[in-house]
Amino acid sequence: MTRTALVTGASSGIGAEYARQLAARGADVVLVARDRGALQVLADEIEGRGGRAEILVADLLDPAQRRLVEERLEQGVDLLVNSAGYGLSLGFASGDIEDEARHLELHVEVTMRLTRAALPGMLARGRGRILNIASVAALVPRGTYGAAKAWVVSFSRWANAVYAPRGVTVTAVCPGYVHTNFHERLGLPPGEEGVAGWMWLTAPQVVRASLKEAARGRAVSIPSLRYKMLVAVSRLLPDRLVVAAASRGR
Repeated sequence: MTRTALVTGASSGIGAEYARQLAARGADVVLVARDRGALQVLADEIEGRGGRAEILVADLLDPAQRRLVEERLEQGVDLLVNSAGYGLSLGFASGDIEDEARHLELHVEVTMRLTRAALPGMLARGRGRILNIASVAALVPRGTYGAAKAWVVSFSRWANAVYAPRGVTVTAVCPGYVHTNFHERLGLPPGEEGVAGWMWLTAPQVVRASLKEAARGRAVSIPSLRYKMLVAVSRLLPDRLVVAAASRGR
């Protein structure tokens, strides 16, 4: 089992669930996020169940704070989960371009930098796993969020092909709609997201499925059969129809 796992975006949602499940499997977890209070609550929960947790408070968009995370990765971890992220409104033409630039930096540049920091040590040991949390939005035309996550998927597929033969697998995780606080941060309370009930997944479902597929060396994990089918169907349809369908929910 993985000995040390570093998880970004660990203060809530999918990131926190990765930390819980990895700790339950015997990993020592390094929890990274901006909210010290939320990280401490999670660390206490993990340690209360017999696990071990280290807190690293950092804003990954601050170069100096991000460097602290890179240095921790360079010290050596067995598994990295790049889960930090957030969504933006689909209204690109009316949105703040600086918000878009920060959004792109977090999802793309930060993922690249942290992966680069972790890789040398993993390759030297001949083992390691990296999970980059993307989205099913990466696989259909869906605004700048989907575009950023499409980079994550392409990067992960390439890195897995190159480094898996040397013992380091890289998996892009592409969940659909998941019950977390992701949509609340967009100003959409539960029930107001415009998403059909059957489309929702839970964070434990997503994490369990993706860890299983990462262990098999899969480059891309799409948790749940329903989303695998939706993605397959979308590839047969014109972009205008896929965009119209994808824009119904947030």
